Amino acid sequence: MANSTMESGVDPRARIQSQVEQSLRRRHAREKRFRRFGLTAVMLGLAFVAVLFVSIFSRGLPAFWQSTLTLDVRFDPAVLDMGPPPQQKPEESPRDFQQRLNAWNFQLTMASWNTILEDALIAEKPALEEHRRQLRKLFTSGAKYRLRDMVAENPSLIGQSREVTLLADAEVDVWIRGNIDRSLPDARLQLSPEVRRIADELHEDGLLNVTFSTTLFTNSDSRSSPASAGLAGAFMGSLFMMLVVIVLAVPVGVASAIYLEEFAPKNKLVDLIEVNINNLAAVPSIVFGLLGASIFINWFRLPLSAPLVGGLVLSLMTLPTVIITTRSALKAVPPSIRQAALALGASRVQTVFQQVLPLAIPGILTGAIIGVAQALGETAPLLLIGMNAFVANIPTTPFEQSTALPVQIYLWQGNEMRNFFEARTSAAIIVLLLMMISLNAFAIWLRKKFERRW
Repeated sequence: MANSTMESGVDPRARIQSQVEQSLRRRHAREKRFRRFGLTAVMLGLAFVAVLFVSIFSRGLPAFWQSTLTLDVRFDPAVLDMGPPPQQKPEESPRDFQQRLNAWNFQLTMASWNTILEDALIAEKPALEEHRRQLRKLFTSGAKYRLRDMVAENPSLIGQSREVTLLADAEVDVWIRGNIDRSLPDARLQLSPEVRRIADELHEDGLLNVTFSTTLFTNSDSRSSPASAGLAGAFMGSLFMMLVVIVLAVPVGVASAIYLEEFAPKNKLVDLIEVNINNLAAVPSIVFGLLGASIFINWFRLPLSAPLVGGLVLSLMTLPTVIITTRSALKAVPPSIRQAALALGASRVQTVFQQVLPLAIPGILTGAIIGVAQALGETAPLLLIGMNAFVANIPTTPFEQSTALPVQIYLWQGNEMRNFFEARTSAAIIVLLLMMISLNAFAIWLRKKFERRW
């Protein structure tokens, strides 16, 4: 046999070595292909994320700049003829004084603020006198209320002049910034030809400029004055809801996970609870909205569209995630830690709270904050509890009516004035993303801070 092999001219060792080399080449080739596929997947994912962020930021950043009119406004006493604010007399009751003060404020509100605005523009360009009725269309409807509030805070302004920067109307802003096709026929444009011509002249003269504005951060939503619409109300609503979730879902979820993982007996009831928790984590968020509307609003009679109710609904939705991540963090602690503590005489409670829990804190905090960040972006359950209602005021407590950032994005996206609110919608998405990124970065920082080696 050996002779026949030698006669054929094939060395067995060489043949085996050749087979091994071919096998190694195939294995190395597969490994290289796998690494290339993995790198390609990572780069593709990063490319999609980059496209998303570039698209959102390129559309949203212009919303932080708005068209404004900077004018020297004179608070003409001939127009504001309501006189000085009333002072309480020694013999006057608080009720009577409040009535006189309310009457003065009513007269202040009913004053011809449009005349004040028109006079300020005409003082800069006297040629606009013949177009006085068209001038008020350059300002947002909130401009006159701002002047009213200035006088209400400081009545000594009557008879004086102040340089004031006022927002231009949303249609004027769209026209000046070029967000509408100027070649469209007049019937398809909201502004009259005369107003468009005046706006262009004011822009050329430097009276109407596009400047950075903080309105988006300081104002709440507005239907009568789209240019004044902001995110302050939605931001505070989301903040209050996150506080409710942190106060309720995180402690209850962590405590439940500690009991189920460390103290609960292994029986069918506990197994049923664990299965239901895992199933709840996969339930669509809209189901939690229906549950919240049924229990918290219809049964407990809590206020509709309040951050408290939204926080309770989001707490129910976040609770399974907190429990699952906390149990995973507890399981990651080596059994030797428990065995060593018990061997030294520590009780079960001492072992869990003094040895196991401190080592699991990084994973617990990370899971809890990620769950809160996920709840921050939910929209469907909030729509079912009425948080899509229009609320003009900024909430100061979790019991007041409010909306939330995801719902505000949803409402602005459906606004009929798309050429103005499209950029504002992207700006709201930027704010929401920054909040979520901040929460995730905080989770990473906490994980690094409390991380221990064993």
